[in-house]
Amino acid sequence: MNWSKFLINQLNIRKKQNLWRQRVIIEKNNDARTIIFDKRQYINFSSNDYLGLSQHLEIIKAWQIGLNKYGTGSGGSGHVIGYSDAHAKLEQQLADWLGYPRALLFISGYAVNHSIIMVLMRKNDYIIADKLSHASLLEASILSPATLQRFTHNNIESLHRFLSNNKNIGKLLVATEGIFSMDGDSAPLKKLQKVTKKYQAWLLVDDAHGIGVIGKEGKGSCYLYNIKPELLVITFGKAFGLSGAALLCDEITANYFLQYSKHLIYSTAMPPAQAVALTEAVKQIRQNDILRANLQRNINYFRQVSREYKFPLLNSNSAIQPLIIGDNKRCLQLSQFLRQRGFWVQAIRPPTVSPGSARLRITLMANHELNDISKLLETLNEFFNKTK
Repeated sequence: MNWSKFLINQLNIRKKQNLWRQRVIIEKNNDARTIIFDKRQYINFSSNDYLGLSQHLEIIKAWQIGLNKYGTGSGGSGHVIGYSDAHAKLEQQLADWLGYPRALLFISGYAVNHSIIMVLMRKNDYIIADKLSHASLLEASILSPATLQRFTHNNIESLHRFLSNNKNIGKLLVATEGIFSMDGDSAPLKKLQKVTKKYQAWLLVDDAHGIGVIGKEGKGSCYLYNIKPELLVITFGKAFGLSGAALLCDEITANYFLQYSKHLIYSTAMPPAQAVALTEAVKQIRQNDILRANLQRNINYFRQVSREYKFPLLNSNSAIQPLIIGDNKRCLQLSQFLRQRGFWVQAIRPPTVSPGSARLRITLMANHELNDISKLLETLNEFFNKTK
């Protein structure tokens, strides 16, 4: 088979299975709550900008100040000329806030998870990851020389069995998320840490969807459960309203990454102006309990009314509210039905989620109004009544 036939065949398979993905051009993101597409405004229920900080005036102003001081880019990796006082200030601020000796900045959450696995894990080591861990963790684990094993989602006994079977082999790394990106539920972090310590394993928590949103000052899932994993990953593309990521760890681990992480050594560092904006974002997160309260109000209201409608929701108390449809085609039909009525809610299908669990991943934000949520739920109910 030549290249063209191979590519066309694979694309046709996606189309036939209703798995075709297509990017759309968003013309304007008005206030994080609404977007404009094809000259029409939609109420946005697909954003990870949980606190609406992407449009915060003080953060925008901070980025502009950073641009005036540093220009648009870093000019190289942090090991050459790309590590500025803005980066150093942000790393220190993150470490102080979350109670770790060190923080290291990465260009994305995908990059930091990939780096952790590729830098730390060797042949004869074992990565024992929650079955629903993010694709970045699982893909890196498959590519690494270590052995990947996946324990049943949030099941402590399943994790215990894997750890006990591998206790006399190499290093053990247990990986999980704080809040799971597709199901919206939380990991039992206290229990996970207890069993990992029993077997002298390290615990990696990717708290992309918990940091900024829950806990005192938005310190996230680990603070809420009163644990301190050896490796804590936070990302800036959700509650921070920006992009990038950081690894929180101890001094020795940070120094090891600085010597061996190809992502740090060979990737251009994030623009210093972005680091200035992120420093302001941390400040806004720490002092904005009212935004977290508004978000929790919206979550509570959404779930209360959904129960009255008897919608097939997963058991999530986070900003991520998965509405399970199952069939790929019907899921796309529902997403389009909502779009016709002014709501932007993307369909999530395999391979992002397991076959037969296609869903709407409804995400709530602090600046949604209760009326927005009411109208969305009424429209969902209309679709289900029409398509029984």
